[in-house]
Amino acid sequence: MSLSVVTNEDNMVMMARYPDKFFDLAIVDPPYGLGEHGGKKREGGQSKMKGLRSRNYENKGWDARPPDKDYFEELFRVSKHQIIWGGNYFIDHLTPTPCFIVWDKKGTDKSDFADCELAWTSFSSSVRKFKYDWIGFGYLNNSRGEVKIHPTQKPTALYEWILRNYAKPVDKILDTHMGSQSSRIAAHDLGFDYWGCENDPGYFAEGCKRYQKHIQQLTIF
Repeated sequence: MSLSVVTNEDNMVMMARYPDKFFDLAIVDPPYGLGEHGGKKREGGQSKMKGLRSRNYENKGWDARPPDKDYFEELFRVSKHQIIWGGNYFIDHLTPTPCFIVWDKKGTDKSDFADCELAWTSFSSSVRKFKYDWIGFGYLNNSRGEVKIHPTQKPTALYEWILRNYAKPVDKILDTHMGSQSSRIAAHDLGFDYWGCENDPGYFAEGCKRYQKHIQQLTIF
């Protein structure tokens, strides 16, 4: 059985415990500094579509500013390879790369959400795109009617695609901003050893509850 080691703490404290290059691949989604931490009025058209589930998020202020250079230096210290969502917002702290990942999430919504998100990677391969509709007040591709627990929650399918394409079976995976724990669920389902942390106690508790529910469903079915 694969490892799943998670903690509710600051990511700098967590990473400081590990030696250089301990993790094979870090897949992280740091704050972009865009104010997506809740309490933001959105404009969009998919919230009334059948099957979409949404919620109001408390303004917790965590997306007020992006991480500083110390975070990125520590991330590069403890990991061999990195995939960093929002890499286009962190250019000052990253080196040029030929391999961005493009997540096409647009669907048919007319909203103020971005059509795509970009991830900077440390790999030398070409730019790759993953298309998966996931936008608006709710989201598509949600057959189980799951409610988002985090304002910037990403789909488990996205992390599964990343792991299948950028990780080897023996790799140790790191996520320094677990949020809803989609990355943890994907790592579990694909058999990867996983380490993650989340600083906010509320998101951590909800994410762990979501993870355990997922595990129980797999056991039942």
